[in-house]
Amino acid sequence: MPIGNANKGDPAMTDLVNFIRFNNNGTLTGNIASVAYDLDISGEQFESTNARAPAYRLFAKSPRGKRVEIGGIWKKQNQSGGDYFTLSVNTGYGRLNANLGRYPGQDDEDLMAVIPWE
Repeated sequence: MPIGNANKGDPAMTDLVNFIRFNNNGTLTGNIASVAYDLDISGEQFESTNARAPAYRLFAKSPRGKRVEIGGIWKKQNQSGGDYFTLSVNTGYGRLNANLGRYPGQDDEDLMAVIPWE
């Protein structure tokens, strides 16, 4: 089944992996997955006077269903002054570092792909 234009509330959204969706209320939802893990994540904006603090705190559910903090998303600027996001997450199997970019095949600007890097 093609994913097409996966908008908020679209049942096809459940087929997406390795994505972050920024919501209008300062929260986010998403998924990060590999052959070792498959985590549905949530997040909320984080305000701090520390310039190195994340813009969002990330959470997932423990195997027993408890909400646990697993990492954060930082807002940064590239060399030409444009904003971008990077994330760091403890997957339970190691640390995942990634940038966020436009999700392939989608025209929804709130839907971002998780693009891992070393």
